[in-house]
Amino acid sequence: MCDRIGCTHFPRLSDMDFSGTPVPSRRRFLKGAAAASTITMAMGPGMLLGGPAHAAAGIKSTHGSGFCNLNIFLAHSRQYAKATGVELEFVNTPTSAEMVTFLGMGQVDIGLMPYTSFMALYDAGAPVKIVAGGGVEGCAIVAQPGLDKPEKLKGKTLGTFQLDTLEVMPYDYLKKAGIPFKDVKVRYMGNTPEAVEAFKAGALDWICTIEPYASALVNDVKGAVMLTDGVDLYGKGYTDCVLAARASLTKDNPDGLKAIIKAMMQAQYDAEQKPDEVLTELVGKYYKTSMENARIAKGKQPAVVDARSQTDFILQRTDSVVEMGYIKKKPGRDAIDWTLLEAVIKENPDLYGKLKYKSA
Repeated sequence: MCDRIGCTHFPRLSDMDFSGTPVPSRRRFLKGAAAASTITMAMGPGMLLGGPAHAAAGIKSTHGSGFCNLNIFLAHSRQYAKATGVELEFVNTPTSAEMVTFLGMGQVDIGLMPYTSFMALYDAGAPVKIVAGGGVEGCAIVAQPGLDKPEKLKGKTLGTFQLDTLEVMPYDYLKKAGIPFKDVKVRYMGNTPEAVEAFKAGALDWICTIEPYASALVNDVKGAVMLTDGVDLYGKGYTDCVLAARASLTKDNPDGLKAIIKAMMQAQYDAEQKPDEVLTELVGKYYKTSMENARIAKGKQPAVVDARSQTDFILQRTDSVVEMGYIKKKPGRDAIDWTLLEAVIKENPDLYGKLKYKSA
């Protein structure tokens, strides 16, 4: 459940400066960024004043809301990396657009985001790399009663989020059935709860959303049908979100980034071994949902650090993003760098060997 919040439209990345140095064109952005609060115990005073984000103590991350964030949330809650002198700090990014722009412009070092958002950043020239995994599966398409075949969706209104995996999935679903995306109406939503309520009210004919909302809609709306959970389209274990990092961080502070990746790996192990204990710790503090929904979401979208097996999947989805007109050229293999992830795996064979979900 990599939850979607905030703006209905994706930011114009082509208008932004990604150098990480303060310039006049960034004044409006910085004015808004200055209002963001932080979740940290040792925050540097100049965090939002430009320059490399990791110049201050600790490594700064965007703060998402979905279950693809489980590993990094637990790593933050328990500060696993602090034993090696690295503190994980969250910067509150109220909207999805801010999560993307904060990473692209160097106000944070790392961020968990849909791979489609990463592609847009990379295409716009932001110095970012995919360095580890986030969440897998958990996306689904649900339609109103009677709309049980792709052919019946022509002219119907889809609720989704712009330049998101939740927009690419419907595109791929229709494409597989030979139906152009232009044959449906698309309504971009402000946040997931809004989209869910619009579907319940009948304002949307079909919706691409995340768990546990998809299962809840099938249960709550009599006759509603789940058209796909993505597995038939993409295969088991398909990626939704990834951990992206500023390229400068991989060069200037590789040990710090390795400490965060290891902390996320430890968090994954703990969540796999003691799921209820972990959810009790995170629900309320990081997740604004019920324990019941949290259990469903965790079961439907495991958080997985080792996403190496999804390399081809991520790059292949680029074809759809290009076809949709969001990016001009396909990112190459150099957009993904598993080097530090592989180093952590090599240095921690016992921990890695105990993980339930992994590529090897």
